[in-house]
Amino acid sequence: MVTTQIPLYNELNVAERIIRAVAKFDYPQGKHQIQVVDDSTDETIDLVDRVVAELQADGVQIEACRRSDRQGYKAGALKEAMATATGEYFAIFDSDFVPDADFLKKTLPLFQDEKTGLVQARWGHLNAEYSTLTKAQSVGIDGHFVIEQVARAENGLFLNFNGTAGVWRRAAIEDGGGWQADTLTEDLDLSYRCQLRGWKLDYAIDVVVPAELPETYSGFKSQQFRWAKGSVQTAKKLIVTVLNSPISLLAKMQACFHLLHYVAHLLMFTLALLALPLTFFLPKFSGIGGTIFLIIPLMVATLGPSILYMTSQRYLHPKTWTRRILWLPSMVTVGFGICISNSRAVLEALFGVKSGFIRTPKKGERVAKTYHTKIDWLPFAEIAAGFYCVATMVAFVVRGVPGGLVFFFFYGVGFFVIGLGTYLEKRSRA
Repeated sequence: MVTTQIPLYNELNVAERIIRAVAKFDYPQGKHQIQVVDDSTDETIDLVDRVVAELQADGVQIEACRRSDRQGYKAGALKEAMATATGEYFAIFDSDFVPDADFLKKTLPLFQDEKTGLVQARWGHLNAEYSTLTKAQSVGIDGHFVIEQVARAENGLFLNFNGTAGVWRRAAIEDGGGWQADTLTEDLDLSYRCQLRGWKLDYAIDVVVPAELPETYSGFKSQQFRWAKGSVQTAKKLIVTVLNSPISLLAKMQACFHLLHYVAHLLMFTLALLALPLTFFLPKFSGIGGTIFLIIPLMVATLGPSILYMTSQRYLHPKTWTRRILWLPSMVTVGFGICISNSRAVLEALFGVKSGFIRTPKKGERVAKTYHTKIDWLPFAEIAAGFYCVATMVAFVVRGVPGGLVFFFFYGVGFFVIGLGTYLEKRSRA
């Protein structure tokens, strides 16, 4: 018995697509229950009811699960829906994913080991070519799913459920403590709790479920903010337990890097702030000395990530990977530009500042309704940081270290792109 859960919140543009895709699953009738876990408050409710009623009339075992409030957000919704679920396994899909009909037949055979608690599929992309922003995101996500998740799974290290496009064993969810809403990344939290209980999480790189990438800067930032804050919240919650667990030293080290990797954005922003005053303490170089002073360390620092992303593109796109790696500079630029927003997320997590679960708006194949995320003062801070980086570049040149131009050029362009992009989106809908 399998229960497929589709958590929704105001997704008028994509709700019908994911529901009908799941309804087409090639799986024995009577053994597949579909739960549309709908917390919507807008016209999505009427759409879901219409589609569910139509599919029920066609013999599909499907129901809409609703509750009186959004307490616990996605985690709370999934937890409540489990009470009426009949499945031994739970497939979970966010609203912007479009799984193939054979998804369950490809993933369920991977549960032959009774200690396998999860099988995670690889994310594909429906709109990677839409814009420079989506191209940059696709390269970053491919690196995670082609290199990082494979390495973790194959080497017995802790990996994470990515929140969607995966199948859980019910016994693992229950043994791990169930869905909990005290972090913004309930998927990462449950993954670690289950692995600490001895469950194995598996990864199926050849099972691909395409999804939409955020096409707006505000949507991208809200998604990254949620991931960054939730990861650090999970680290605060579980890292001591991880360090005291009987796993190997290598696994403990990797888990710490995994849970805290968004702290790198705080360090990046700190570096951007300190670089300008640092130039006043640098000796004045002449000739190539200043270039060697900065360029060689930067080349060493960037070599590993560059190889990671190039390798992932070569694996996925053997005929076009040389063209696709030209997207790398855009990914680097976006990565620098997002560091102020993510630094805020990390600091909020470290100091226990509470915030709600802000879902990422999706467009779908047709825009029936335009959803927006709230924009605050951050775009202005990002634009100001861009000008600050220009001043930093000038200072490095004056001190005879022109190599700093390259590094802080990416910083400056990233801040301008993210800040101006977000601000112009706000202006366009004002």
